[in-house]
Amino acid sequence: MTRPAGSFDAFEGGPDPALVQEAADRAAEVLVRGARESGDDAVADRLLHLADTEGIEAIAEVWSGSPAESVAGCLWRLYLLRSWVHADPVRVAREFDAGRRRAPVAEVVAGVADPPGPDELRAMVDTVLRGLAAGELADVLLRAAAFARVVATGRAGLADAEDDDVRRMLGLSEQLEAAGHLELAGRLR
Repeated sequence: MTRPAGSFDAFEGGPDPALVQEAADRAAEVLVRGARESGDDAVADRLLHLADTEGIEAIAEVWSGSPAESVAGCLWRLYLLRSWVHADPVRVAREFDAGRRRAPVAEVVAGVADPPGPDELRAMVDTVLRGLAAGELADVLLRAAAFARVVATGRAGLADAEDDDVRRMLGLSEQLEAAGHLELAGRLR
């Protein structure tokens, strides 16, 4: 049965996914590149606390579907990592401590104070994210990648570790590291 063209007018469509992705990519680019160019500590602080003020769910809605090799995808992964560290710092400290002896180079790159307690890990992840506005994006990504690698290594060595959890953290580390190298090459968009 053929329907008249006007019969489709009653159906409302959602936003165009391509336009939503384009807006997410532009917002991420402006946040990261614009914050760095501003040189303003208040901007760095607002960027750091974006997930706290807007909620990780709002950020997820915008950036979680972005590829790992994009600025938006990197922001999503960095905010997810920060949220996890702040939500469960005791577990993070346990896993980081278990991994640091087995991944000493990554431990140094991550830059966590010794001994790596919950407060030190929260401070480190905030310092890394503050670097989005104050430093080089590649440094931020490579430090976060090193941190995630130490945690993945630690998880793998703990008796109560789930293989999927180890793989996810290792995958996050690899994605952040690859993105850091893309940024160094000027190809992260």
